[in-house]
Amino acid sequence: MRMLMLGAALVMTSAAMTYSAMADDDDARGAQKLAMQGRDDYWHCLAREYSRDSNQGLSEQDFGRSVAGACPSERQYYRVALLDYLSTQYPSIDSGAHLATANRAVESAQKDIVTAFVKRRPPQK
Repeated sequence: MRMLMLGAALVMTSAAMTYSAMADDDDARGAQKLAMQGRDDYWHCLAREYSRDSNQGLSEQDFGRSVAGACPSERQYYRVALLDYLSTQYPSIDSGAHLATANRAVESAQKDIVTAFVKRRPPQK
């Protein structure tokens, strides 16, 4: 009887661990999906900023300042979603490191859109 109870406890523990791993995997996939959606939303917003007619005459620095202030809600959502994904995927790493990574991702998106803007501009006369 004792062996039967021990066997049942092992099966239940194994099932709970499997369920927990599946739930963790679902959490990670969900967090990844939200981070990718946040990235896409932020990029689309930056693309709208990039293509505005009012930006045609801006210098690289002025456009960079404009982009840095554009899309505040999309930028924040992307940052938070990426931070959540990194925390889910790498729980043992300090949250400050995850925040720094998320901030670098936002800065990189801004830098890329400014680079594209500069390359698209006609040469100065």
